[in-house]
Amino acid sequence: MSDVVKLVSYVVLALGIAVGGFFPGYYYYQSRMESNFVTVKGLAEMDVRADLGVWDIKYVVTGNDLATAQAEMEAQQKIILSFLKNLGFEDAEVAVKRTETNDLMANPYRNESVGSARYILTQSVQVTSQNVDLVEKAINSTGSLISKGIVFDSNNYNPVSYIFTKINDIKPQMLEEATKNAEAAANEFAKSSGTKVGKIRKANQGVFSILPREQTANAMEMNSIEKKVRVVSTVEYYLD
Repeated sequence: MSDVVKLVSYVVLALGIAVGGFFPGYYYYQSRMESNFVTVKGLAEMDVRADLGVWDIKYVVTGNDLATAQAEMEAQQKIILSFLKNLGFEDAEVAVKRTETNDLMANPYRNESVGSARYILTQSVQVTSQNVDLVEKAINSTGSLISKGIVFDSNNYNPVSYIFTKINDIKPQMLEEATKNAEAAANEFAKSSGTKVGKIRKANQGVFSILPREQTANAMEMNSIEKKVRVVSTVEYYLD
């Protein structure tokens, strides 16, 4: 073998050793970097107020004569519409839904004792208003309707819903606050571990949830005008 050939062989061998040592070392470094991070959560909460109220006024009329029951239902509808107008609701905020008729004699499993209440008529008047205080006032005034013979449907368990529609308006502010709180938690961890917080490795904004502001045992978000919006963001930071 000539001296030139030997020299080329040595150079190739040296390059192979160098390259072979570089890549394992490089990936080891990357692996250490990937594992050198901390995962923290940042909480942000904001008190908000519902800006839309939806009230389903569902009432019932019974009788043995369908025409008479229908006439009674129309009379009660006028009473309810007058009640809402006197409180200050606009016509555009009130919608009358269709009448549902149930003939008990048409039920093969009926009770044979069906007498003067063969027909059950049910109707809804729906109020949709941005004036949630007026909706609440109206609900608290339904005693005057009962005194005029209005019978509310007992199966309508949650007739009112208070809705917060501006969640998208507050998302940026809340996400910023949640991220700041997550960074503060990461800094506390880094301080105790003798490291420093680096760049964000990964972030998950989390899910926004709307809760009743007063979270008592029986509190329901849909029935609460005063609400609390909450988001928990999960952020991973590199540690230097």
